Amino acid sequence: MSGGDVKDPVTVVIDFLLAKRPDFEEIPRDLDLIENRVLDSLGFVNFLYLLEELTGREIPMVDVAPEDFRTIDAIEARFLR
Repeated sequence: MSGGDVKDPVTVVIDFLLAKRPDFEEIPRDLDLIENRVLDSLGFVNFLYLLEELTGREIPMVDVAPEDFRTIDAIEARFLR
């Protein structure tokens, strides 16, 4: 895979969430993912694994809060910068 084929981590996150909610055409960066059931308890563990893969580090549950996952902007600020 060439360097041009590597997706931005935020794009990977959005693509993952869209795959879980095909009824959404897009996910605005400020959409409340929990309130709108884009991110739910069933998909959360898989989502956490995705973030760990993207960041290359383990994310201990004791270090996170629901607010960290509320919006794409919050996820980017907390995990992808």
